[in-house]
Order: sequence, then structure tokens, then C-alpha cells
Amino acid sequence: MSKWVYKFGGGSADGRAEMKNLLGGKGANLAEMSLIGLPVPPGFTASTEVCTYFYANGRKYPDDFEDQINDALHWLEEQAGKTFGDPGDPLLVSVRSGARASMPGMMDTVLNLGLNDETVAGLVRNTGDARFAYDSYRRFIQMFSDVVLGVDMHYFDEVLDTAKRERNYTLDTDMRAEDWQAVVELYKQLVQQKLGSPFPHEPKDQLWGGIGAVFGSWMNQRAITYRRLHGIPEHWGTAVNIQTMVFGNMGEDCATGVAFTRDPSTGDNNFYGEFLFNAQGEDVVAGIRTPQPINKVASEKAGVDMPTMEEMLPTLYNELHDYRLKLENHYREMQDLEFTIETNKLYILQTRNGKRTAPAALKIAVDMCREGLIDKTEAVGRVDPASLDQLLHPTLDPNAPRDVIGRGLPASPGAASGKIVLTADEAQDQAEKGEHVILVREETSPEDIHGMHAAVGILTTRGGMTSHAAVVARGMGRPCVAGAGEIHIDMETGVITSGDVSLKPGDVITLDGGKGEVMKGAVATIEPKLSGDFAELMGWADELRRMRVRSNAETPTDAKMARNFGAEGIGLCRTEHMFFEGDRITTVRRMILADTEAERRRALNDLLPVQRADFVELFQIMAGFPVTVRLLDPPLHEFLPKTDADMEVVAKAAGVDALKVRQRASLLQEANPMLGHRGCRLGITFPEIYEMQARAIFEAAVEVQKASGQTVTPEVMIPLAFAKKELDILKSIIDHVAQAVIKESGVTFQYLVGTMIELPRAALRANELAETAEFFSFGTNDLTQTTFGISRDDAAHFLPAYINQNVLETDPFVTIDQSGVGELIHIAAERGRETRSGIKLGICGEHGGDPASVRFCESVNLDYVSCSPYRVPIAKLAAAQAALDEREPDS
Repeated sequence: MSKWVYKFGGGSADGRAEMKNLLGGKGANLAEMSLIGLPVPPGFTASTEVCTYFYANGRKYPDDFEDQINDALHWLEEQAGKTFGDPGDPLLVSVRSGARASMPGMMDTVLNLGLNDETVAGLVRNTGDARFAYDSYRRFIQMFSDVVLGVDMHYFDEVLDTAKRERNYTLDTDMRAEDWQAVVELYKQLVQQKLGSPFPHEPKDQLWGGIGAVFGSWMNQRAITYRRLHGIPEHWGTAVNIQTMVFGNMGEDCATGVAFTRDPSTGDNNFYGEFLFNAQGEDVVAGIRTPQPINKVASEKAGVDMPTMEEMLPTLYNELHDYRLKLENHYREMQDLEFTIETNKLYILQTRNGKRTAPAALKIAVDMCREGLIDKTEAVGRVDPASLDQLLHPTLDPNAPRDVIGRGLPASPGAASGKIVLTADEAQDQAEKGEHVILVREETSPEDIHGMHAAVGILTTRGGMTSHAAVVARGMGRPCVAGAGEIHIDMETGVITSGDVSLKPGDVITLDGGKGEVMKGAVATIEPKLSGDFAELMGWADELRRMRVRSNAETPTDAKMARNFGAEGIGLCRTEHMFFEGDRITTVRRMILADTEAERRRALNDLLPVQRADFVELFQIMAGFPVTVRLLDPPLHEFLPKTDADMEVVAKAAGVDALKVRQRASLLQEANPMLGHRGCRLGITFPEIYEMQARAIFEAAVEVQKASGQTVTPEVMIPLAFAKKELDILKSIIDHVAQAVIKESGVTFQYLVGTMIELPRAALRANELAETAEFFSFGTNDLTQTTFGISRDDAAHFLPAYINQNVLETDPFVTIDQSGVGELIHIAAERGRETRSGIKLGICGEHGGDPASVRFCESVNLDYVSCSPYRVPIAKLAAAQAALDEREPDS
């Protein structure tokens, strides 16, 4: 018989932390905390295998699952000394999700399950607190109706708001027992009205409804979106945790809170968190009330003057602090924990590896290594390479003028300027049109996930440092200011006011998530500086990685930025980008409009000195590191204007008739230019173009070697070849130019001639190409296009549907398609090495900065990856982690 249900609590457990794939992260950690002696309310976990079975069998459970749930429930009743559904002394439970990867707020939860008209009376008798009992009952009806029955939460909010308004109450805590009792009756009437049937009375029916809702929420839209954004496979499934309720809302000797063993924003080794008296857990994260800091450090961080848990409950705070140290030392990782105090007794409800910003991840990894908790290898593996994006972009210039119109909590660091939008859908729509937007909400909910991802920043007027907006923004790397209470949003008119300032959707604001400031208009930025913890971690990564990391760069600015980020050369210099600089585009157009080779050569001779100067600067900046120069690749019509007015300007500048420009543009126009007269085909038909470029490269190498004494070894790359004969013809031209420059200058230099593998045929005939080519660089952007037969410029219209329907797991232009494009790379690498054992292999598409693609490159033993300058650190860290993954387990 398969085991579907695992118990925990009372100092024992069926599971342990290592079983998170089976029990989910929450269930595995509840088991682990029970085993190490923390005060965990007892419960049991329905494994992820039930979820897998559920979806594989038409939403049906395994035959023996109900029996195992009933057995576990009986055990739980013995542990609690209460009976589920007993009107005299009822056992109440929570039903929560728990996937193996943390997905905060994405799936469903039900609290206080087991309450009905009879059991709530028993709760009143046993606690002597009618207000607490009916508050718990109305919470249960509201949550169960929303999660299980599909009655939207806002209907209940309207009922509650009306009830408070009629009584002249401001806060939920103003409500008395009889008030909550009246609200319960109104809630039940609402359910009857919306569904045509009464609210479920039988606790067992409630329990199975809750279990089904949690399993069902694995496939809700917000969970699907979150999984897609974070690369979480659908087949993992979720577990369901049923746990004895403990109550933080029974009175003033009760509380609930969220804490982090270190600061999740900065990584400082400070205990950090918030709590609320007389509340349940969702009150803290939902932003319904403003929580209090747990200690002075958290109070100063939030910039609030409120009594702390450390001051008001010193004994319980010290106990919580002890658990903080125990958990961090046990897991050797920063923990995010939830706790509840019920009548002055502390319970730990959950622990998990805490979400953190990129700066915090770096600091925590480096600090824990220094503290001896982990070693360098673990430290390097702890930081998500993709999260470094948070560090690699401009931040607000501290000297720039700021018109601060409001302040809130510094919920997630970073800075962004954008147009105001008030809904998640609008954020997504505007972002898809290329707009930078700031999502402004009273508070966010899991339904806003798509808009939060689309926005460059998030502003809420409610909520604290552990609210939904704060946690999700930190995980996404979005700056967030939360709880900006002085800002008011009128959702009916769309007007946002702060003091005497009024704004509307479309107006630009700026957020400083590190300071919690909201500014009117855009604020100037400065480039990031990487040092300290970042430099130390990157140094450890450099020690561990095997692959080199280069950058795609053709301008001095990009090349300098690449070197600042630690690039070890240029893997792709796209010479066509240089042709658009300054006045040289006019000379390029003269060359294209030329009728004879002699005329073309005259134009090319005018281009030679500026191309040479370009390469001189790049070689100087790279200071001995390799530079791969791709010879002209795009079709010539791309350099000609499209409109008649622009053609008139070109004709005048080139000294020709406008009709000639139009005729030449028409002649060069192609039905499918991506597969047309481009790449090495230009070099075959117009060899003088590649001659000029080769001369510019080699003369620049000579100039730099003479000036600095430093060896320069340029790598000349022939694009889009599919046959050895193409390479033979063009390499002969390049070699001839090289020998001429050596003879003219009296300076000997080394160089390599290779090709860009961008076509399936080139990959399959790599053994032949390697007879001529001394290196291969996989142009994965075009190789993906030509393998799939998909234009990357048009794919956005239909790829989301392919991903949503599981035709593709990910966008192949973001992450290498290993089974197709990857197989071609593997074949080409293998066959190329069979012919030329020392052939240099790398990739130069933007896949070179994608961590999953870098991992693939390590698996096929490429020599280097190349990516845009800002992604160099990402690629370096990913390369180190990939090298560690490829090591033998005992190495």
C-alpha cells in the first residue's frame, strides 16, 4: 500500500527536511522542526504524489487516501485532546498548500476549518471569549467561501465595511462579539444568495473541500503564472498540510508575526520582523493593519515609532530569538519563519529559506562563509545568477533633485521611474507596448502577479515589510514602497493625492525602494558599482568555473563596461553596428550605391581608417584578451532608408539621383532577408568588403602591438557559412590580407579565422568546416530561428500560447532548446573536435547570459560563453555553478 499521508508534531515526525520533493517545502520543514524540538502545532501532510495522482486521474484521489486521512485525523485528535466536529470542545485545523519550491501567496489556504453554528458555541464556552469565537467563524466563512466555493472576497469585504460604517467603527478590532455574530449571519445569507445553497455545515465536508481546493489551486492562473516566471515545473505538484489551529486573535495575550533570521533586504545579520497583537497570520501579510516591529533594529529600519515585541513581551521575544539561532544554525541558511502566540505560549508555524534581494543574497552567502556556517562552494551555489540583474542596472543619482511627495516603508530596494497604472491588467497592457509603468495599489494580492511582473516598480498605500507586495517584489527584484499611508487612491476617479499634489494614471513617478520614497516625475540615475561582497563572491566563482566568459560589444562604452564586469574578451563584435556611427553611414551607402567594384573600393577605402580606429580602441580596452570580430553580416538593404524623404537626403549626400537610391533599394529588397543575401554570401559576391574589414582588423592589431608591446590575437569570424568551400574562399582572402599587412608593417602577429554556426547544415557538417575553421562560435539566436523555422521578431505573437499549452516549456530564444538546438550544438562540437582537437568553441547569442543555457554549455564542454556586458556577472556565476554541478559527487 502506498503511503500518502505523513504525520508531524509532539517531537516526532514521519518525514524530514530532505523529503521536500515528496512533502513540499512546508511539510518537510514542519517535520524537521518537530524532530529538533521546536514547538510546532501537530498535523499531517498529504504528499505531492497525491497531487500528481489527482491530476493524472481526472481529479480523483487514490483509493486508500481517505482512509489514511481519517487515520491521521484520529491521531491528531489524540495529540490535541480534542475531537474534530465535537460541539463541546472542537478541534479546528488549517489547510495550507506547500510546494517543494516556495510560492508565497500563489495557492490557497483555509484557516479555522471545523467551525459551524454548533462548534462555534463550544469554542465560546471553552475560551470564554465570544468575540474571538465569532471573529474566527466569520474569517472561516469568508476564506472558505472564497477559496472553496468561489464566492469572491470582495462581496464579504463590502458586507464588513457596511457593518463597520453603520456602527461608526474604523477598525476590525472595534467590532464586538454581537457585531461579529451579526456579520456571520450576513455572510451565510450572502453564500445562500450567491450559490443557491447554504454554507457547508459538516466539518468533514469542509475538510475535503479544503483539501480539494488546495490541490486545485496548483492549477489556478496566478500559480501557473508564478511557475512560468520562476521556472517551476508543473509536474512537481503541491502537498497539502492539515495542522492544528493555534490562535493569535484570542485577546491581548495573543499575537502573530513573521520574522527573518537576517534582514531580507540588506542581508545584515539582524533579527528582523513584524507582529500584530490579537490577530491571525493573514492580517500581517494582507496589510489590513499596520504591524509592529519585533525589535529596535526592525523599528529603526522601518522608520516607525511603535512599541516592539522585544519591549512588550521580552520573555517570549527571547524565546523566539533562541529559535532564530537554532533554525539558522540547523539549516545553515537564512530562514523566514511564521509564529503565533496563544495565551502567552509561542508556536512556530513555518520555516523556509527566506526570499531576499540580490544584495542580501550576496551578503548572506559571503557572511555565512566567513562565519564558518558554509564553505566557498556553498556560498557560490547560494546566489541565483539571474538575481544579479538587480545589481547590474542604474540606481537613482543621490545628487539629482527629488520632489518627494510621499513616504512609505522601504519594502524592496532599487529604483525605478514609470507611468502610473492602477490595475495589474493595465500594467501588463502598457508594458507590452514598451512603456515603463509603476503599479500603484492600496494593496496587492496574488491575482496581481502578472501586473507586478510587468511593472518596473510597485507602490502600495497599505501593508508592511512582509506584506504580499513586499515579499513578491523582493523575489522579482522590483523596487517597492509599501504602506505609503499619506497617499490616497480614488479608484473611481483614478486620482491619486498626497497632500496638495494630485496625480492621475499616465503621470510619471519615481520610487526609491531603498529609502521608501515616492517622487513626482523622473529622477536621474547613476551606473552601478560592484565591489565588496560582490567582488568577493565573483572571485570565488572565478576560482570554481571552467568556462571563460566574454562579452558581446562593439562600442568603447560597451567594451569598458564589459571589462568592468570582468569579461575575458569580446566574443562577438558586430561590425555592422559600427557602420551606423556618425557620418560613416553616408560612406556605407555610397559603397552600396556604387555601380562598379572600383567605386565600391573607393568608398571602402574611406571607411578603412574609421574601422581601423574602432578596432584599435577595442584592442586597447581588451588589453590582450581575445576579440572576435564578425565580418559584415546583415543584408545591404538594411543600410538604406525606407521613406522617399529619407531617400532624397541620402541621394543628396551621396551625390546621386534619388531615383537611383529607390531603384537600388528595390533591387536589394528580399522576400526573406534573414535567409537571403547576407553573411558570408556578401563576402563571396563582394569580396572587397571583407578585404577592407580584414585589413582594418590587422592594421589595428599592428598599431596596438607597436604602441603597447602587448600581443593582440584577433579572431576573425565568418558568418552564416554552411559549406567548407565558402570558408576556403574567404579564409584565402583574409590570409592574403594578413600577409600583406605583415609585409607592409614589418610586424608579425597571430590571428584565428573561424565561423559562426547558425545553420543546421553547418552543425551537421562541422567536421568538414573544422578543416578550415580554427574556432566555432554558435550564434544561438539565428540557430534557434533556423532550427525552429520561427522568426524571433514575430514569435511573441504565438509563443505564449505554445508555452501555456505545453508545446514548449520555455521561450527558446531565452533558454536554449536542448533537445533540438542543443543537440545540433552537441553534434557540431563533437564533430568539430574529431577534425581539429584543439578547436575553440563558444556561443555568442544572448543565451550566453541565461543561467540554464550556461549550464547546458558546460555540459557540452564549450570553452566560453559570450553575452551582453550587464549579463557578464550572471554568466560567470552561472558558469561556476554549472562547473560544480558537473563535478562527480565525491570530488
